[in-house]
Amino acid sequence: MSQVTADGYRRMNKAKIGDNKANYNMIAFKSYASGSSGNVGTLSDGETRIMLDCGLPWKQVRKALSFKTSEYSAICLSHSHGDHSAGISEAAKAGQDIYLLPETREALGLSGHRIHEIKLLQQFHIGTFVVKAFPLKHDVPNCGFLFANSKGERAVYITDTPYCPYRFNNLQIIMVEANFSTPLLKENTPSSELRQSIIQDHMSLETLLDMLRANNLSTVEEIHLLHLSDNNSDADMFKRRVQETTGKPVYVGG
Repeated sequence: MSQVTADGYRRMNKAKIGDNKANYNMIAFKSYASGSSGNVGTLSDGETRIMLDCGLPWKQVRKALSFKTSEYSAICLSHSHGDHSAGISEAAKAGQDIYLLPETREALGLSGHRIHEIKLLQQFHIGTFVVKAFPLKHDVPNCGFLFANSKGERAVYITDTPYCPYRFNNLQIIMVEANFSTPLLKENTPSSELRQSIIQDHMSLETLLDMLRANNLSTVEEIHLLHLSDNNSDADMFKRRVQETTGKPVYVGG
């Protein structure tokens, strides 16, 4: 499923999808909430809509999505922390299909026919999307998601991890954590224990820039920065640095 390259990154193989590029709506991502208070995003290709995490109470999610949650085919849940899963139990009760790791299902105590356990690095289908979950380091089991649809469009979602060991080709959208910058963390977080915890579990701007340089960005149309720290980030500076490094349009989530 992956190939280790000379610089230590693994390359994710392209999903087996069609290449019809005519007459379709472009793939699109929108962030409704991002950060320690809650994370909710959506990915759509004009035919299939997917929620990415559900880290607000379900009533708030429904309101944010203009009470059109029935139009969403599924929720892809990265991990069990409340800022990503706060609304997931009520979402399942409301009839949403949930795709998540077995360890995440167990941690959240979820059961029922709406709960779909996924296997890492094995493809599954949600509407027009082929989806592959890949492992990410965190203090609980965590995964990112690679999405590819029948129109040849691809997007990747990466959050709550200090680094991503994979390389990706032919992406249109990158949705990725940029939690802190190292200088700001040192300046604003006097506790060495807390600093180390953040470094071990979240991605710095500096690591993100290295990751972006390691990937082929020739087809990328948008980069979305997610999960910025309230105390240890600077949205304008982060956006500027990523734009300068990649030459791509950059948006800050939340």
